[in-house]
Amino acid sequence: MTSTPPPTLGNPEIIASLPFFPLPALPNAPSKSLLALQGLDQALVDAELVSPSAVLPIPSGKDDCGTRLSERMRKRLRDLGITELFAVQTALLPFLLPTHEPSNTLYLPFNPCRDVCVSAPTGSGKTLAYVVPIIEALSSRIITRLRALIVLPTRDLVSQVRETMEALSKGTKLKIGTATGQHSFAHEQSQLVQDQISNKVDILICTPGRLIDHIVGTPNFSLQHLRFLVMDEADRLLAQSFQGWLVQVLEATRPRPKNLSEAGSSAKEDHDSIATSSYSSNVMSPDGIAPAFMHRLSGISFPSFFLEKKASSCQKLLFSATLTRDPAKITALELNNPKYFIIQGGGEKQTEDSTVLDVVMEKFSMPSTLKHMIVIESTQKPLAFFHLVHQLNVTNALVFTKSAESTSRLVRLFDFFEAERGRSFNVPPLVARAYSSDLLAQERKSILEQFKSQKIHILVCSDLISRGIDISHVSHVVSYDVPVDLRKYVHRVGRTARAGREGDAWTLVEEQEVRMLSGLPR
Repeated sequence: MTSTPPPTLGNPEIIASLPFFPLPALPNAPSKSLLALQGLDQALVDAELVSPSAVLPIPSGKDDCGTRLSERMRKRLRDLGITELFAVQTALLPFLLPTHEPSNTLYLPFNPCRDVCVSAPTGSGKTLAYVVPIIEALSSRIITRLRALIVLPTRDLVSQVRETMEALSKGTKLKIGTATGQHSFAHEQSQLVQDQISNKVDILICTPGRLIDHIVGTPNFSLQHLRFLVMDEADRLLAQSFQGWLVQVLEATRPRPKNLSEAGSSAKEDHDSIATSSYSSNVMSPDGIAPAFMHRLSGISFPSFFLEKKASSCQKLLFSATLTRDPAKITALELNNPKYFIIQGGGEKQTEDSTVLDVVMEKFSMPSTLKHMIVIESTQKPLAFFHLVHQLNVTNALVFTKSAESTSRLVRLFDFFEAERGRSFNVPPLVARAYSSDLLAQERKSILEQFKSQKIHILVCSDLISRGIDISHVSHVVSYDVPVDLRKYVHRVGRTARAGREGDAWTLVEEQEVRMLSGLPR
C-alpha cells in the first residue's frame, strides 16, 4: 500500500485552488437621498455646487451682466485692479444683492432673508464675496446705525478686512469701525457710540471677545438694527467660547417684548384692545424701525402690526474652508432657511454626491493652481532650506515652524548664513524676519507691511498667520516643521496660489515623518 504525500505549499495544484480575493476598492459615494436618511441637514444635501472655473469678467458698460453690481462698485473694483469675479463671488453676489432699491432691504421683520453658509477652499475670494454685498446694501442708508457686524478670530484678520472694506466703500460715506482690544476700552466706546440716539459706525469688524465686552459694558451699544452678521473662519469661531459669545450676540439681535407676559395676557383678554394698545417701554423694547425715540412715547395709540411678532432682520453669512457637521453647533446658529454654497476643489472631477460627502466628512481641498512637492531629508533641514532659497529661487516665501521659539532660532541661523554669504561673494543678503505671537500687534503689522512691499524676502512664522491672511505676492510656502494635522497643512499652503495664481508648497520631512504624511494632498 502506497501512501500519498501530504500537500505542500509548493504543490501547484494547491496554489491554483486557493481563492483569490479582490483588491480593496473605494466604495461609491452615498447618494443624496441616503445622506438625508442618515440625518444630514436637508439644506446641505441640497447645496448649490459651484465650479471653481466659474469666473465672470466685471462689465465695463452700464449693463451689470447679471452681477447686480452698481456702476459705482464696478468702477471701484476696476480701479483696484479687480477685473473678474471668482467662483464664490459669482455665486453669492446675485443671491445677496437686492433686485430692487437697497433702502427697502434694511428692515425685514416679517420676511427675513435666508441665511448663507459657504464652503470654499482657502484663497478663493471669500472676503470680497461678503464685503461687496454689504457695501451695496448699506450705501443708500440715511441714518448711521450699526447694520453690519463682521466677526473674525484674530486681530490681524480684522485689520485686513478693514483695509478691503475701506478701499471698496470709498465715496459711500459709510463709517467703519473695529474692536479688537488693541486700543483702550474707553477709546473704542468713543469710536462706536455717540449718545443714546446716535451711532458712529455702520459696519463693525471685531473679534468675539471684544464684541462681548461692548455688548455687556458699552451703554447704548445695540445690535437691534443689524442687517448682516458675518462669521468669517466660522469653524474656528465656533470652536471658541469667549463667555458664550454666539448666544449673547444672537440674543442681542433678536427683537422681543421686554414684558412678554403683559403683551401675551392683553392679547388673550381682548384682541381689539391690541389694535389700540399704547406703545410704552413696559410693553415693547426698541426695535429696528425706530429704537431711538419710540420707547419715550406713551399714551399714543398704534395699529396692531406694531404688536405682531417680528423676526430679526439680521442675515447670517458663514464662510469657512470647512463647514461644521456638529448638529449642536448648527442648531446654536439659529439659521433661517439656510442656503449652502459649496465651491468645488480644482482636482479630480467630482460628482454632486461625492462633493457633498467631502463637506460632511471635512475633506479638505486645495487651490487648483497649487503645486506640491515633498523633500525628504532626515538631518540636514537647514541646508535643505538654504538650497531651496538659493538654488530654486524660493523667495517671496512664507516659512512655517512649529513654535515661536523655532521661528526665532531659524531666523538667527538664516541671518548668520546670509551675512557670511554676503562677505564671501560680495552680494546683498536676503532679508528674513520672524512673525509670531511673541510680537506686539504693532510690530506684526509693521513686519507684514514690509513683507507686502517686498522689503522682507522671507517671512518665518508660526501657525498664527496661516488662517485668512491674504498676501498676494506669496509664491512659495515652506513647512520647515511638519504640521501636526491636515487642517493646519491646508491653511498653511492656502497662503499661496490665491485668487487663481500659481504657487508651490514645500514640506521638509524627516524620515520618521514620511508615514504620517502619506495622507497629505499632493
